[in-house]
Amino acid sequence: MWEPQALFALALSTLAGLSTLLGALVILIGKGKSEKLLTSSLGFAAGVMLSISFSDLLPQARDLIGLEKGMEMGIIYMDLFLIAGVFLAIGLDYLVPHVEANASAERSHQDLFRVGVVSTLAMMLHNFPEGIATFMAGYSDQALGMSLAVAIAFHNIPEGISVAMPVYFATGDKSKALKFTFAAGIAEPIGALAAFLVMRPFLNQFVIGASFAFVAGIMLYISIEELIPSSRQYGHNRLALFSTLAGCVLMPLSHLF
Repeated sequence: MWEPQALFALALSTLAGLSTLLGALVILIGKGKSEKLLTSSLGFAAGVMLSISFSDLLPQARDLIGLEKGMEMGIIYMDLFLIAGVFLAIGLDYLVPHVEANASAERSHQDLFRVGVVSTLAMMLHNFPEGIATFMAGYSDQALGMSLAVAIAFHNIPEGISVAMPVYFATGDKSKALKFTFAAGIAEPIGALAAFLVMRPFLNQFVIGASFAFVAGIMLYISIEELIPSSRQYGHNRLALFSTLAGCVLMPLSHLF
């Protein structure tokens, strides 16, 4: 059952997923809390999510669905699953406890915990199909699998920042921030394991494409509704803007590796 190529592909997915923890190391090497660091981290995380959605997930969703349904239907289905993802994110937002905003910085920090929780859920949903893709690539072609795993590892690092920083600033607990980041990253090898044990008979281009569009909807909602407003609530608006732009610009460079 566990032939060598399956173990190799699973190992690739595990390493790619756990690279998310490298982003959380920003917390361990930091000395205390800084609102400027928090502003830049939240803005950067928003840029990362926007970039992943528009440059990776949605084009792949359109193309994969289009291969089975035709390109025009690929665009329509992509939009429908994108909208479904947005509505799920709205539902998750209502389920996670809110802290009413006021002038207190301490209250602002508390509200960041909700941002961290929702970001963790989004990254888990994002990493799960990524784990499937990495496993399938590594299972069929070791060189292709390694290339894909390296690219995913590089763009998982800033994703780790987007999860760890809000949780740490909300709770002051580095171990809790690492646990949330680990939960986001471990979804990738879980996706790979599910692909091997359960989902192989059901996986097709339409299903994978639909999942990418669905996750893009969740990420766009979190970026626009949660991360960008949170990055601007400490008064460093220009820093928040430039950090968001940096996330948008730098994320595509991960494809060079």
